[in-house]
Amino acid sequence: MIDQSDILAALRWHVDIGCDEAIGDEPLDWATLAARPAVARAPAGASALPPAAARPTPAPAPRSAFGGPSGASMFGAPMAADLPLGASEAGASARARAAEARSLEDLESALRAFDGCPLKATAMNTVFADGNPSADIMLIGEAPGEDEDRQGKPFVGVSGKLLDRMLAQVGLDRSKVYISNILPWRPPGNRSPTQAEIAACLPFLERHVELIGPKVLVPLGGTSAKTLLNRTEGITRLRGRWFDYASPGLPSPVPVLPMLHPAYLLRNPIAKREAWRDLLTLRQRFPEKP
Repeated sequence: MIDQSDILAALRWHVDIGCDEAIGDEPLDWATLAARPAVARAPAGASALPPAAARPTPAPAPRSAFGGPSGASMFGAPMAADLPLGASEAGASARARAAEARSLEDLESALRAFDGCPLKATAMNTVFADGNPSADIMLIGEAPGEDEDRQGKPFVGVSGKLLDRMLAQVGLDRSKVYISNILPWRPPGNRSPTQAEIAACLPFLERHVELIGPKVLVPLGGTSAKTLLNRTEGITRLRGRWFDYASPGLPSPVPVLPMLHPAYLLRNPIAKREAWRDLLTLRQRFPEKP
């Protein structure tokens, strides 16, 4: 008799590692598969293949325009179209697509059509942005979590609710800020993004900032701050300090104020006093409009 708690523990483990979606219409009974008789093996020394006369002759592979089999180059290597993009190719493709965007709608369409980041295949939704595109303040997080992936909006889970409360304390809400992420797709199990994933998606974020043209950027958390500022220090060293972010598509550098991520504050409540100081610093530089 299987204990109900064991089943729940197994389900929690699958959710923790990112296996939170069914990919088949019917469940697979692994116990039945394991009970199937094994395929008989040929005696030692005997050939596992039937005689040559009994083996069917394979049909010749279709030829490509270069004289080799279809999907292969003239040297026998697979054609690039049949292979996933490498990190450098993905970055170049993203930069070209992002540069063509002349509006936020163009950029979102280009991002949804981009296949250079493997995270897209495991995510439910492309999480583009939320808030007011005309706002002076642009907040940039790390990547969507489980709730964000389901709803298709950034910062809507527990961390998002804390962020909303933090903003409200200084007279801000989502109608007065604009929110996005470094990555638009959720990493499985909410793990940290890899450098290859960041490099593939960064051109879209850079163009995103250029199209918004904010008066201040607020990276939330270490990954976001280090990516935007191209620095190696951790968030506890970067937070609360002013930096500049420059891009060819911006008329002038944008001030940057890194802050602690709300998820970090949930794990370390004592750090909320530093977050409060940073919010006051932000508000003093950009006071509420009358």
